[in-house]
Amino acid sequence: MKKRVSLMLVSFMIFVAAAIAQEVPAGLTNAFKHGSADELSSFMGSHVEIIQPDGTKDYDKDGAKQFMATFFANNKVKGFNINHQGKRDESGFIVGTLATSEGTYRINCFFKKTDNNFLIHQIRIDKTNE
Repeated sequence: MKKRVSLMLVSFMIFVAAAIAQEVPAGLTNAFKHGSADELSSFMGSHVEIIQPDGTKDYDKDGAKQFMATFFANNKVKGFNINHQGKRDESGFIVGTLATSEGTYRINCFFKKTDNNFLIHQIRIDKTNE
Protein backbone atom coordinates (compact mmCIF):
# COMPACT_ATOMS: atom_id res chain seq x y z
CA MET A 1 0.00 0.00 0.00
CA LYS A 2 2.82 2.41 0.86
CA LYS A 3 4.48 1.74 -2.50
CA ARG A 4 1.26 2.48 -4.35
CA VAL A 5 0.72 5.79 -2.52
CA SER A 6 4.35 6.80 -3.04
CA LEU A 7 4.17 5.95 -6.74
CA MET A 8 0.94 7.91 -7.14
CA LEU A 9 2.43 10.91 -5.31
CA VAL A 10 5.57 10.92 -7.48
CA SER A 11 3.48 10.57 -10.64
CA PHE A 12 1.27 13.46 -9.59
CA MET A 13 4.28 15.68 -8.84
CA ILE A 14 5.80 14.93 -12.26
CA PHE A 15 2.48 15.70 -13.96
CA VAL A 16 2.10 19.02 -12.12
CA ALA A 17 5.70 20.04 -12.87
CA ALA A 18 5.24 19.26 -16.58
CA ALA A 19 1.94 21.18 -16.71
CA ILE A 20 3.45 24.26 -15.06
CA ALA A 21 6.51 24.21 -17.31
CA GLN A 22 4.37 24.16 -20.46
CA GLU A 23 1.85 26.83 -19.46
CA VAL A 24 1.32 29.73 -21.84
CA PRO A 25 -0.05 32.91 -20.25
CA ALA A 26 -3.81 33.16 -20.82
CA GLY A 27 -3.37 36.81 -21.78
CA LEU A 28 -1.21 35.86 -24.75
CA THR A 29 -3.81 33.43 -26.05
CA ASN A 30 -6.55 36.02 -25.49
CA ALA A 31 -4.53 38.69 -27.32
CA PHE A 32 -4.49 36.53 -30.45
CA LYS A 33 -8.12 35.41 -30.01
CA HIS A 34 -9.28 39.02 -29.79
CA GLY A 35 -6.84 40.41 -32.35
CA SER A 36 -5.54 42.85 -29.74
CA ALA A 37 -2.14 44.36 -30.50
CA ASP A 38 -2.32 46.31 -27.22
CA GLU A 39 -2.73 43.11 -25.21
CA LEU A 40 -0.08 41.32 -27.28
CA SER A 41 2.45 44.12 -26.76
CA SER A 42 2.51 43.43 -23.02
CA PHE A 43 4.22 40.11 -23.88
CA MET A 44 6.78 41.64 -26.28
CA GLY A 45 10.42 42.32 -25.58
CA SER A 46 12.09 45.62 -26.45
CA HIS A 47 12.94 44.32 -29.96
CA VAL A 48 10.80 41.92 -32.00
CA GLU A 49 11.66 40.26 -35.29
CA ILE A 50 8.59 39.69 -37.47
CA ILE A 51 8.90 37.14 -40.26
CA GLN A 52 6.41 36.91 -43.12
CA PRO A 53 6.58 35.24 -46.53
CA ASP A 54 7.58 38.57 -48.11
CA GLY A 55 10.46 39.23 -45.71
CA THR A 56 11.82 39.74 -42.23
CA LYS A 57 11.94 42.99 -40.34
CA ASP A 58 13.18 44.01 -36.90
CA TYR A 59 10.98 46.35 -34.88
CA ASP A 60 11.18 48.04 -31.53
CA LYS A 61 8.26 47.19 -29.23
CA ASP A 62 6.10 50.09 -30.46
CA GLY A 63 6.79 49.27 -34.11
CA ALA A 64 5.92 45.60 -33.56
CA LYS A 65 2.71 46.64 -31.79
CA GLN A 66 1.79 48.89 -34.74
CA PHE A 67 2.59 46.12 -37.25
CA MET A 68 0.34 43.66 -35.39
CA ALA A 69 -2.42 46.30 -35.07
CA THR A 70 -2.35 46.75 -38.86
CA PHE A 71 -2.25 42.97 -39.40
CA PHE A 72 -5.28 42.47 -37.13
CA ALA A 73 -7.13 45.38 -38.80
CA ASN A 74 -6.60 43.78 -42.22
CA ASN A 75 -7.37 40.25 -41.00
CA LYS A 76 -10.41 40.19 -38.69
CA VAL A 77 -9.71 37.42 -36.19
CA LYS A 78 -12.25 34.60 -35.93
CA GLY A 79 -10.31 32.33 -33.58
CA PHE A 80 -6.94 31.17 -32.29
CA ASN A 81 -5.77 27.75 -31.07
CA ILE A 82 -2.39 26.75 -29.69
CA ASN A 83 -1.14 23.58 -31.40
CA HIS A 84 2.26 23.18 -29.71
CA GLN A 85 4.15 24.88 -26.92
CA GLY A 86 7.31 24.46 -24.97
CA LYS A 87 9.50 26.16 -22.44
CA ARG A 88 13.06 25.43 -21.43
CA ASP A 89 15.39 27.35 -19.14
CA GLU A 90 15.83 30.68 -20.95
CA SER A 91 13.48 30.25 -23.94
CA GLY A 92 10.05 29.09 -25.03
CA PHE A 93 7.73 28.95 -28.00
CA ILE A 94 4.15 28.54 -29.13
CA VAL A 95 2.81 27.39 -32.47
CA GLY A 96 -0.80 28.26 -33.15
CA THR A 97 -3.45 28.54 -35.83
CA LEU A 98 -5.06 31.94 -36.34
CA ALA A 99 -8.36 31.91 -38.25
CA THR A 100 -9.18 35.26 -39.87
CA SER A 101 -11.54 36.77 -42.40
CA GLU A 102 -8.72 36.61 -44.97
CA GLY A 103 -7.70 33.00 -44.32
CA THR A 104 -5.83 30.85 -41.85
CA TYR A 105 -2.35 31.64 -40.56
CA ARG A 106 0.24 29.61 -38.69
CA ILE A 107 1.67 31.76 -35.91
CA ASN A 108 5.00 30.95 -34.24
CA CYS A 109 6.07 33.04 -31.26
CA PHE A 110 9.50 32.59 -29.71
CA PHE A 111 10.27 33.84 -26.22
CA LYS A 112 13.43 34.77 -24.32
CA LYS A 113 13.61 35.03 -20.56
CA THR A 114 14.17 38.62 -19.49
CA ASP A 115 13.96 39.71 -15.85
CA ASN A 116 12.17 36.46 -14.89
CA ASN A 117 9.55 36.96 -17.64
CA PHE A 118 9.28 35.24 -20.99
CA LEU A 119 8.97 37.96 -23.64
CA ILE A 120 8.37 37.59 -27.37
CA HIS A 121 11.47 38.23 -29.47
CA GLN A 122 10.20 36.73 -32.73
CA ILE A 123 6.81 36.30 -34.42
CA ARG A 124 6.50 34.28 -37.60
CA ILE A 125 3.30 34.58 -39.65
CA ASP A 126 2.67 32.10 -42.47
CA LYS A 127 -0.55 31.82 -44.46
CA THR A 128 -1.76 28.23 -44.71
CA ASN A 129 -3.76 26.51 -47.43
CA GLU A 130 -6.49 25.24 -45.12
